[in-house]
Amino acid sequence: MEVRIQAIHFEISERLTAFINKKAQKLARHFENATVLDVNLKVVKPESAMNKEAVVKVIVPDKPDVVATKTADTFEEAVDVALDAVAKQLEKSKDA
Repeated sequence: MEVRIQAIHFEISERLTAFINKKAQKLARHFENATVLDVNLKVVKPESAMNKEAVVKVIVPDKPDVVATKTADTFEEAVDVALDAVAKQLEKSKDA
């Protein structure tokens, strides 16, 4: 699975990149047909708690794209929750 990470208006840390790649590998093991994982990260204004947004999009050939947008206190938490939501959607589409 190809992982594309985009940080909007900030520099992404190596730790956060490694975290996302590790989570992507886990997702790829469960859903072998998923080819691309797009992760867009941005800080939502105004500066306050719960201002880290992650938009996760999974591309599966011959199926509609699966997208989840989540906001949390940290990017790790937002990515984690968004990936869980995407996994649930992929599971449903696999059953259908």
